[in-house]
Amino acid sequence: MSELKDFKCPNCGGRLEFDAKTQKLKCPYCDGTFDAEIFDEDSHCTVSTGSWEDEDIIVYTCRSCGGSIMADKDTAASSCPYCGNPVVMTSNVSGIYKPKKVIPFKLDKKQAKEKYREFLKGKPLLPDQFKSEATIDELKGIYVPYWLFGGKANARMWFDATRVRHWNEGDTLCTETSYYKLFRSGSVRFADVPVDASSKIDDVLTESIEPFDLSDGKEYTDNYLAGYFADKYDITAEESRQKATSRIANSTSALFASTTGAYDSCVPSSSSISINQASQDYVMYPVWLLNVRYNDKMYTFAMNGQTGKFVGELPTDKGKLIRIAASVFFGVTAAASIIQYLLMMVR
Repeated sequence: MSELKDFKCPNCGGRLEFDAKTQKLKCPYCDGTFDAEIFDEDSHCTVSTGSWEDEDIIVYTCRSCGGSIMADKDTAASSCPYCGNPVVMTSNVSGIYKPKKVIPFKLDKKQAKEKYREFLKGKPLLPDQFKSEATIDELKGIYVPYWLFGGKANARMWFDATRVRHWNEGDTLCTETSYYKLFRSGSVRFADVPVDASSKIDDVLTESIEPFDLSDGKEYTDNYLAGYFADKYDITAEESRQKATSRIANSTSALFASTTGAYDSCVPSSSSISINQASQDYVMYPVWLLNVRYNDKMYTFAMNGQTGKFVGELPTDKGKLIRIAASVFFGVTAAASIIQYLLMMVR
């Protein structure tokens, strides 16, 4: 049977949440703080599931207020919609679903909003009304499940390269093109190659806010999830392995290409890359998700909860785009006309 774990302040009984600034569990009522790594598990209250559950939805009963907490089967951490009490669904972070490590949030909700406002600056094609009329529909800190893969890539790569030389002989411009066949071989070791293990979040967003620094990772404990949302993985390691293989192969190709030296062109002609994935780990990484509504459309942004890297798609003012394109066109045309006129004057 699924269970809930909530977090109570030993001093006043208030709800505890993990505070990104202090990196401790903090009570908003008495300002008590507690080390997340060693906070006494016995002070947590564990509760059996509530009214009912089916294949996709489980209803829990909040021990603080008795309200119903509805969550899907993959939810690992949430909060009561009535009293705000943070809870962890322990069955979804135990056994095979227990992460090896977690990177705690370093940036809080206020900093996520500041990063969003900074992201809007210096965008000449952004509609003027967006900054004033767009509203943050939802701002949510979520621990995203990831698989990390490690291993070794053995590669042999061939490249077609050229060097071009130009010189003048009197009034004649001469060009000489030299052609080269390059060969590179070797092995590369990889560690902690990440693959998003949740089907609920767009991979484009999660890949765009990389990298995460696992040196900040902590041994997993439920305490870090207090006050945030989390999902367990719904994409298995085996299902993620092919994506990791593709990322490793692309990185290997780019690394080998960077060793070819200075050529005017260098294009891979053929390659042989074999990858042996020797390790895999399950971890959780911190991500802020912002849903912003504008003109009846939802725009989703993501921020790395560790580094602050912020990404997302913004609307484009087509009128501004046309005006900028027109000014560039007429500017180039005017410049060409002036150059032509000057050449005629020289003659």
